[in-house]
Amino acid sequence: MLGSATFFNGPYDETMALLVEARNYIAYHEAYDQKDLPPHVRLQISYESMRVTSRLTQVMAWLLAQKAVHAGEISREQGASEEFALSGGDICTDPSGADNEQLPSGLRSLLERSHRLYMRVARLDERVRMEVLREAV
Repeated sequence: MLGSATFFNGPYDETMALLVEARNYIAYHEAYDQKDLPPHVRLQISYESMRVTSRLTQVMAWLLAQKAVHAGEISREQGASEEFALSGGDICTDPSGADNEQLPSGLRSLLERSHRLYMRVARLDERVRMEVLREAV
């Protein structure tokens, strides 16, 4: 397999930090950032905030499943199954938003960093699945 559970600690810590940052942005800064903006931009901010949240929750769910594999709580085959696969494909892989100058810089930063993290974990997911598939044959 890809290594010990230590391998996943970096992405786990990064995901947790981004989740906290996203929560703080949504709770404390989003309303202020929107106050003088036109309705269509406020709607875009809400949409993009949900995209950040979707990416991060999908990544965290996948990482927790992999930690369960390493802890022996579920089998490697279960951890590589569709049930525990990284999901959210079309919404989460879309890189748009980070380059939208109408959006607040804090949100654009979260969009860009959550996209990079999601894409890295998508590659890890693919590697784990291919490894388990190869071992099965």
